[in-house]
Amino acid sequence: MSDTAAAPSPLQAAIVRVTPFEQNCTLIWDETTKVGAVVDPGGDLDRIERGIKEAGITVEKILLTHGHIDHAGGAADLRDRLGVKIEGPHKNDAVLLDALEKQGEMYGIPDVRNVTPDRWLDEGDTVTVAGHTFEIFHCPGHSPGSVVFFNRAQRFALVGDVIFRGSIGRTDFAYGDHEALISSIKTKLLPLGDDIAFICGHGSPSQFGHERQTNPFLV
Repeated sequence: MSDTAAAPSPLQAAIVRVTPFEQNCTLIWDETTKVGAVVDPGGDLDRIERGIKEAGITVEKILLTHGHIDHAGGAADLRDRLGVKIEGPHKNDAVLLDALEKQGEMYGIPDVRNVTPDRWLDEGDTVTVAGHTFEIFHCPGHSPGSVVFFNRAQRFALVGDVIFRGSIGRTDFAYGDHEALISSIKTKLLPLGDDIAFICGHGSPSQFGHERQTNPFLV
């Protein structure tokens, strides 16, 4: 486990970097109850389980921001290991989740399984983690079914590969749409407020205000 990135107490978060793509699998939990979730378990499940043990948490669910292999490649196996359900992403990413095994062959990543979540998510839905509510924003562009998890009470978001510190998600993959991605960011995320802190799928956390002012794809 590395790069602890704490949201305002009592909701805590820590990053476990996984896969050759250095993806930020994120653990989020309630500091009081030690109950939480795993976000985007792309692979390296032993490393993720060590992170869970180090944090001392009980995982109640798995959340997926989208269907690319570095985010969802280990979801089916982790669901089996932990005996929990998977929520997300939007159903438009079914085409990606149904092809995870092919993605694994393409990138030379073994032991990848296709996965169907227990619950698809859509704009306006909510997800709870240890009693904390996350609003769902459907933000297509990087993938057709990408979703963002937003905790309004603690001004914190999990954005997957929609936006990064200083960059945005790639749109040159199959099903990518640059205009849709920029629209998702500008019409759904930035209006939430400059103070919103976020953890993204790769690299360091940031805030929407910082990206509004400095991100070359947005200014």
